Amino acid sequence: MGLYAAQPARRAGQLLGDGLVAAWVLGWAVVGVLVDRTVSLLAGPARETARTAERIAGSFSDAAGQAAQVPGLGDQLRRPFDSASGSLGELIASADRQVAVIERVAALTGWLAFVIPVAVVLALWLPRRIRFHRRARAAQAFLDSGADLDLFALRALAAQPLPVLAAISPDPVAAWRGGDRAVITRLAEVELRRSGLDLPDALRLPADADGRRG
Repeated sequence: MGLYAAQPARRAGQLLGDGLVAAWVLGWAVVGVLVDRTVSLLAGPARETARTAERIAGSFSDAAGQAAQVPGLGDQLRRPFDSASGSLGELIASADRQVAVIERVAALTGWLAFVIPVAVVLALWLPRRIRFHRRARAAQAFLDSGADLDLFALRALAAQPLPVLAAISPDPVAAWRGGDRAVITRLAEVELRRSGLDLPDALRLPADADGRRG
């Protein structure tokens, strides 16, 4: 599907690069979780305050219930306990709000610690991989359709560095115009390699098949 080059060395480099990117993403995912948990520890005191206040408020509620059973004085006796329990309820609500805020900050910080470095690497790596895949898939589609090698040779003349062209022929343009199949085949092979593909054996010239490509 054009995900990796046909050439072993280039394919190994692509696999290594993809593996490093995957390791980078996994590593920063672990960092993000650790940051989240570390910041969440700041909510410990507020969480403990809420639990302690809940226990005391429960004790006051129990005391208010017992005081209410005193004949004739029950309502008056329970009022201080009810008032204290209400004040503790406000303290519990405030502590719970602090916990919620800290947990949101922890989650946001953890996500930022993960997303920012991963986004930077993906912005550099992903476009290159997509371009390679699209180029390889398009080139393979031309090969599968039986397209002539002249198209790839022409692209090589336009895209390859001059030293590469000079190594193929002293005058590659004239050779291409003159229909020199050996030069056209070598130009096409160079261009296909740029797309991560190998020249199909069926399209090689006899000289290529014997390894006499110069």
